[in-house]
Amino acid sequence: MIDIAYAMGQSGQAADGVGGGLINFLPIILMFVIFYFLLIRPQQKKAKEHQNMVNNLKKGDRVITSGGIYGEISAIDENTVTVEIADKVRIKVSRPSIAGLRETSSDKSK
Repeated sequence: MIDIAYAMGQSGQAADGVGGGLINFLPIILMFVIFYFLLIRPQQKKAKEHQNMVNNLKKGDRVITSGGIYGEISAIDENTVTVEIADKVRIKVSRPSIAGLRETSSDKSK
């Protein structure tokens, strides 16, 4: 009697195992898709915009460093940027440490 019940249980699980495996992974796949569109994709987009901004820096741009220092670019090298933070006070920072461009007074009036 136990052998018959065991045999019947195996055939029932085998039939559910094929379709059940995909259904069991569906929530995980759905969760990955949600994470991709809500977290990964926007982060990649922001990193791409920052890289474009860093590549387009030029002398005279007013910038903010990631340390919170405001200044104006006085010289640009391949890997470094010289930022003038006060009269005759210049610091060298790496290009990726430029957090963003600062608005100038002429930009605010537009």
